[in-house]
Amino acid sequence: MTVWRDVIGQDPAIATLSRAVTEPASMTHAWLFTGPPGSGRSVAARAFAAALQCPSGGCGECRECRTAADGTHADVDLIATEGLSIKVEQARDLVALAAHRPSVGTWRVIIVEDADRLTERAADALLKALEEPTPRTVWMLCAPSVEDVIITIRSRSRHVRLRTPSVEAVADLLVRRDGVDPPMAMYAARAAQCHVGLARRLARDENARIRRHDVITLASKIRTVGDAIDAASDLSTIATEESQASSAERDASEKAKLLEILGGDPSARTQPPHIRSQISSLEKDQKARATRFSRDMVDRALVDLLSVYRDALVLHTGAPTALVNEDARQTVQQVAQVLSPVRVLVAMDAIGTARERIAANVQPLLALEAMALELRLPR
Repeated sequence: MTVWRDVIGQDPAIATLSRAVTEPASMTHAWLFTGPPGSGRSVAARAFAAALQCPSGGCGECRECRTAADGTHADVDLIATEGLSIKVEQARDLVALAAHRPSVGTWRVIIVEDADRLTERAADALLKALEEPTPRTVWMLCAPSVEDVIITIRSRSRHVRLRTPSVEAVADLLVRRDGVDPPMAMYAARAAQCHVGLARRLARDENARIRRHDVITLASKIRTVGDAIDAASDLSTIATEESQASSAERDASEKAKLLEILGGDPSARTQPPHIRSQISSLEKDQKARATRFSRDMVDRALVDLLSVYRDALVLHTGAPTALVNEDARQTVQQVAQVLSPVRVLVAMDAIGTARERIAANVQPLLALEAMALELRLPR
């Protein structure tokens, strides 16, 4: 067992990173991990951090490996923004952190999970740290593609490209790591389109499977303007419910922990001013996180919806390719029967446009309504 056991389907990347661990000439101060959602960018970065700290180069069992992988190592810092962007103040804090020598490990490692969310000013703040690297400090930046990171940063980083793992590899991971039954693991891996995190949630959460089913069946129900407006509302509601289900317990736990630290009374109707200000700041951060997560859930729902039209196109072409929605073949067949290949492509383009608009801060419901009008089936 090694630190690379959960980095599935990435043999070329593992070879590159392993060589950097064992050969000083192959090591550099900044790495850029790119790959499609679910490919395991942050998992690979954590595994690399663990291997760098491990006396044996990544045994996966020692204290250094375990603490680096689970985020508790003193010299491994993981930055995962919970808002819509990483602001310049956060970047400056990272630069200050990078200047410190490692306290217990061999390297100080800073992992930025969402480097594509750096604002322009934040990226400029990081640039100096990358141009004048501190000895024994390693930056690991994660982003969907190199184009998502400004050129001045990516030109100073070594690129590690990850690919989408196979359905079989993801299913095997779910069985081996999470104890999921093989048939459920295969369904979840296929339905999540090999996104490891989503596959795990689908395999373990029945409500998530129900919500996904509700999304994909919309493709066969939109026939009138009224249907389109209702479908857009349903998509927005599904995303909101998913967001609330994931954040409600966490938000309450964070508030309770803050009150405990500050000595506040959880049962009191009002709190002292200094506690109220801290709670207000926490709630602001939680609101920003909820906004981002809700948009992420809308985007995930659109990816699920897009998979129906992708499958319909597969049926039209007769390609020997497995359907993403084999469990909902009837819905896919209904769409394929009433839409020509050209109309299927138009629908896919409409979904892509909605994703771009939402990413550009268009109000999600408006973008969804415009998209749903394009998805109407012939009457």
